[in-house]
Amino acid sequence: MYLSRFLSIHALWVTVSSVMQPYPLVWGHYDVCKTQIYTEEGKVWDYMACQPESMDMTKYLKVKLDPPDITCGDPPETFCAMGNPYMCNNECDASTPELAHPPELMFDFEGRYPSTFWQSATWKEYPKPLQVNITLSWSKTIELTDNIVITFESGRPDQMILEKSLDYGRTWQPYQYYATDCLDAFHMDPKSVKDLSQHTVLEIICTEEYSTGYMTNSKIIHFEIKDRFAFFAGPRLRNMASLYGQLDTTKKLRDFFTITDLRIRLLRPATGEIFVDEQHLARYFYAISDVKVHGRCKCNLHATVCVYDNSKLTCECEHNTTGPDCGKCKKNYQGRPWSPGSYLPIPKGTANTCIPSISSIGKCYCNPLGSIHDRCNGSGFCECKTGTTGPKCDECLPGNSWHYGCQPNVCDNELLHCQNGGTCHNNVRCLCPAAYTGILCEKLRCEEVGSCASDSGQGARPRGSPALLLLLLLLLLTALLGTASPLAF
Repeated sequence: MYLSRFLSIHALWVTVSSVMQPYPLVWGHYDVCKTQIYTEEGKVWDYMACQPESMDMTKYLKVKLDPPDITCGDPPETFCAMGNPYMCNNECDASTPELAHPPELMFDFEGRYPSTFWQSATWKEYPKPLQVNITLSWSKTIELTDNIVITFESGRPDQMILEKSLDYGRTWQPYQYYATDCLDAFHMDPKSVKDLSQHTVLEIICTEEYSTGYMTNSKIIHFEIKDRFAFFAGPRLRNMASLYGQLDTTKKLRDFFTITDLRIRLLRPATGEIFVDEQHLARYFYAISDVKVHGRCKCNLHATVCVYDNSKLTCECEHNTTGPDCGKCKKNYQGRPWSPGSYLPIPKGTANTCIPSISSIGKCYCNPLGSIHDRCNGSGFCECKTGTTGPKCDECLPGNSWHYGCQPNVCDNELLHCQNGGTCHNNVRCLCPAAYTGILCEKLRCEEVGSCASDSGQGARPRGSPALLLLLLLLLLTALLGTASPLAF
């Protein structure tokens, strides 16, 4: 009975989980750049494509507003509540922390009530357009892995453009247009991502799906990344091999999901009606409580780690590559042109490591005590003997110690103790007292020459004659039989 209940609950949980998680949390693995494998010549490094984990990229950005003084509160002003556009007694004051709405509140931790948010000045200079550019910069190339999500505390804008840059803000391209009326605002027919296909996935569209006016209950605007992935990987992103193959072979597709900067262009605030109410201009402003951007550092499949140091993201490059994006070969490793790693073949991909230059191969030495050869092989790497590791084969794996090369540990101070007062020397041998010998000082030295005697002075064990021992055993047996009842034969 209990087993059947457990199985029923388990089946229900599996069903609910599959519904609640239509997409995998992280697309792809490739979390190891190299691993050691055994060959006929011993342990060698096997290299594979690798990439950092996907993460919340808003922790590492810099934000810039244009015009710089567009944030409300300097001077203080009142604005109308979203729920009741004619209740205009809310205040924004930059000099009072509880009433200030600076731009960093777009990226702080959400979940508190009331929500924290950035807010613009109101449309008090109507009919002059109320327009704001919000630029998010990383000083690093980023690969997007999830939807971009913008949460508004005001109504969603009547007109907005999401733009991207691939050259650190020098040039910009539109990602998507948003409007209550696409034809009127941007001279474009309205579409949604569902109208696209594999062949048109790179098309820049205008959508009316997220711009439904001031009084809407919904606050969120999306730029759908995963829906575009799904054209290649299937609706639940289970055929990742197909997506990886397309990203490998189609540079335009790969670049589409790659950015250095994002720009949110707010062109017209939510009005909710045809005409602007000039008697209540405090109703019209922009307010954003949260921006979500998930992605990973672009390291060209040559690194698994991206570090944030001195306010900058940098790949920790492997495969003899270097540069912020691992985009070139190291010095003396330019034996062939640099190439990014490849996702294919699944699941390990191809590392495309940089190899030594012809002029530098002779300079690539290996430790002869730890390496099979004293020079690097044709790929530019040392081939290490068993128990040995390191770029030059001069380091020992756990359980080994260096002694004219790596040797398995003979003794240590935890498990393999030297006996009879011996001391462990560099984990490779026991230093025994004069009377003892053996790997762990477990044998008497005199036993090896057969000269152990009771008075030898070497602490020898007493050695009685076999006849004497037999006699003692018989006397003990007789004593025991004497205490027992007579036996019948």
